[in-house]
Amino acid sequence: MLEDLKISVCDANLELVKRGVVIYTWGNVSGISSDGKYMVIKPSGVEYDKMSPDDMVVVDIESGLRVEGKWNPSSDTKTHLALYRKFKNIKGIVHTHSVNAVAFAQAGIAIPALGTTHADYFYGDIPCTRELTKQEVMEDYEANTGKVIIETVDNGGYDPMAIPGIIVKNHGPFAWGEKSGKCSIQCCCAGKSSGDGFKDASAKSEG
Repeated sequence: MLEDLKISVCDANLELVKRGVVIYTWGNVSGISSDGKYMVIKPSGVEYDKMSPDDMVVVDIESGLRVEGKWNPSSDTKTHLALYRKFKNIKGIVHTHSVNAVAFAQAGIAIPALGTTHADYFYGDIPCTRELTKQEVMEDYEANTGKVIIETVDNGGYDPMAIPGIIVKNHGPFAWGEKSGKCSIQCCCAGKSSGDGFKDASAKSEG
């Protein structure tokens, strides 16, 4: 079932390792089927160096139930599902814990658009969500992470395809796009742009 999509999603996950934006079992990439009914996502707790397309998990978009796969889906599955249900143009989603982008998330500030590399992928600053409330964290952290991402996009009037990513406060970056491979590039770009932001701020403080 969805064998080509499993290969694509697995390759996109492994690309994150090559680019140095994930370690251990952190991070995840998903992709959606052409009919919009199913999501293929990285399994939970499987080491990247042992991962293959056969490890990918198929989840029903509407019900959120696993329909195929020997592992549990990623712990961030509910966040991915919320975004697919809301934004119909999204075909792939990626989440990482890249060091620089996470620093912006911990500080609770947007990643500024400072250069052309950033502008090639994001047409403006990459926004940061509000902090989840204690109740939201305890109630259903992953589902409510999706909720605050959608809330931030809607309240800010952002075009999710023009600014295809966000920083979740106290967590890290999520990015999306028209395919799983492309959104992996966008999340890597977010990590690089956040590093550029630190360098820019440092240079200005020294000047």
